[in-house]
Amino acid sequence: MASNDRVDFADLKLFLAVVRRRSFRLAAIDAGQTPSAISHAMRRLEDRLGTKLLNRTSRSVSPTAAGLDLAARLEEGFNQIGAALASFEAPGTARLGSVRLNVFADAAHLLVAPALPEFASRYPDVQLTVVVDDRPIDIIAEGYDAGIRYGHHVPEDMIAVPLTGAQRWVMAASPAYLDRHAIPRDIKDLDSHTCLQLLLGDNSSYRWEVNVQGETARLRVPGAITINDTATTISACKAGMGIAYLLEARILEELRRQELRVVLEEHAQSEDPFHIYYSSRRYTHPALLGLINIIRRQQSLPEILRTHA
Repeated sequence: MASNDRVDFADLKLFLAVVRRRSFRLAAIDAGQTPSAISHAMRRLEDRLGTKLLNRTSRSVSPTAAGLDLAARLEEGFNQIGAALASFEAPGTARLGSVRLNVFADAAHLLVAPALPEFASRYPDVQLTVVVDDRPIDIIAEGYDAGIRYGHHVPEDMIAVPLTGAQRWVMAASPAYLDRHAIPRDIKDLDSHTCLQLLLGDNSSYRWEVNVQGETARLRVPGAITINDTATTISACKAGMGIAYLLEARILEELRRQELRVVLEEHAQSEDPFHIYYSSRRYTHPALLGLINIIRRQQSLPEILRTHA
């Protein structure tokens, strides 16, 4: 028989962490405890509720049907508590543990890194984990509170908040490269140039998407070097190794210093804004909501309402 009156609130939070992370070890890292302590707490919770909540193997932990149902109800309950606390500015109201983000590398560089100093100042007791990952992943299954991707990469069942305006992709090369080669004047001219290939997070080769009279054309371009990292691509481009296809916002300083030049500018392609996305329609962690507002303010976008979602 369940003994709900003796259920420890802390055990419920740990249970939710285990369900999110699918791991005693990872949940223990988040909570600053040992895996054995987490396991003991889960046994205690199951005993007090009188039901099995977790399936355990030597390699993984997964919730039972009852565990999934409890996790959903707890998520809603904690969301309501967090939403209530988020409406206050008093010190300590946003001290709600941890926030885990999974973000594209470009978003980490352009959006998250500039926001970190203010975030750390405003939320000194929140443990923020930022995992830079260009793979397409299920953020919920892998234990993240939110992700940052381009709008067209956000799953349809998620709540998405734009963090930027539209992003422009350009073709760029170094002055040294352009001195050695004829400056391309037409898209077809790329066939006689060396282009730095882009490898996507799913290990597929990316076809450059360019604007041709208002329509999107996808190009296969020649080039023997393939890179899956923007910073490395920029370095290779500056070294004169070829024409690169880059997010313009990533190379503003290089353009200002004339280390790189945009070519075929009339074919630059406008793409979706960066979005932050999460699963709940009712609530975002108050510190996550604060991070969203910091980023949007730095991007000169209006803050979202504190009660958003």
